[in-house]
Amino acid sequence: MRVTDQQYMKIALQLAQIANGKTNPNPLVGAVIVKEDRIIGQGAHLRAGEPHAEVHAFRMAGDAAEGATLYVTLEPCSHHGRTPPCAELVIRSKVKRVVVAMLDPNPMVAGRGIARIREAGIEVEVGVLEAEARQINERFVHNMVHKRPFVTVKTAMTLDGKIAAHTGDSRWITGAESRAFVHRLRDQVDGIMVGVGTVLADDPELTTRLPEGGGKSPVRIVLDSALRTPESARLLDVQEAQTWIIASQEAEQAKIARLRERGVEVIQVQSGQAGLDLTEVLDELYRRGITDLLVEGGASVNGALLQAGLIDKVISFVAPKLIGGTGAPTPFGGSGFDKMAEAVELIDLTVERYGEDLCLIGYPRRVGV
Repeated sequence: MRVTDQQYMKIALQLAQIANGKTNPNPLVGAVIVKEDRIIGQGAHLRAGEPHAEVHAFRMAGDAAEGATLYVTLEPCSHHGRTPPCAELVIRSKVKRVVVAMLDPNPMVAGRGIARIREAGIEVEVGVLEAEARQINERFVHNMVHKRPFVTVKTAMTLDGKIAAHTGDSRWITGAESRAFVHRLRDQVDGIMVGVGTVLADDPELTTRLPEGGGKSPVRIVLDSALRTPESARLLDVQEAQTWIIASQEAEQAKIARLRERGVEVIQVQSGQAGLDLTEVLDELYRRGITDLLVEGGASVNGALLQAGLIDKVISFVAPKLIGGTGAPTPFGGSGFDKMAEAVELIDLTVERYGEDLCLIGYPRRVGV
């Protein structure tokens, strides 16, 4: 592997992340074209349906792309979608070499773009900074493999593990820096989900409020089997963001009709052992275009997702505060596991700091993985 390959691929990865949260359901992709140790073209995929990263890079490079090296964070596509296949563009450009970070995770197309480029006589190298490329596209990889939203559970707790006082008061556990980061998370996802208990306790808006203004407010999703969401709830105002309520098949039709009159989408699913069938909920959300989901629910929702093995990522803020109280809630409720050996282990753990708070980010270890 050439020494400069990693350096140029790092630039391509940085370009890819410019559009974080804006390309769904498509992946984040960056491309860099290099000739004689000089970057002559670069680009990123900015939004679904718009030109891919390679297109932007080749437009910048023009005819100078002939004989150059293309660095791209994801295998060039080989199929016709809303945009033409990039593999054919690569071939027409007459580049000498293509360096790819990772294969397309879609098992139906993986390797086809590279095969087509190699058939045209172009040298191709695969796997440069592959781990980094997979990490920035963890949502897309998960979607392609599991056909289900990528579920991130966000929690905020005191140092003694409480998400609220025994009275239910929870404002604020974390500091302003942590809360600003959460709004950036909201800006990057398709949906944000809570349980009806959170709605009853906090009456949240669940919108995105970036310090610099703007931002995308995701679809607000409430797990509410019996439709207990008050008609005065702030998230029923759908002027700023959509609201979907997930109810059971037995929910009262008159309540459903009133909610729909206000522009709220009511989705009915089967009941499970601990409320709604969460697998069916996620499948239905994915069918409706939710590719990644930020869960900001309380202990009941978090506990149910944990028990069902449906959590893909955990972001946990820990504030340097002690509140005590045996009746104060913790981040994960439910019956829990019987033995410590059954506890879900988080791997690939990273720790960041926002103000005085610590933020731990990890991924549940899958059994057999």
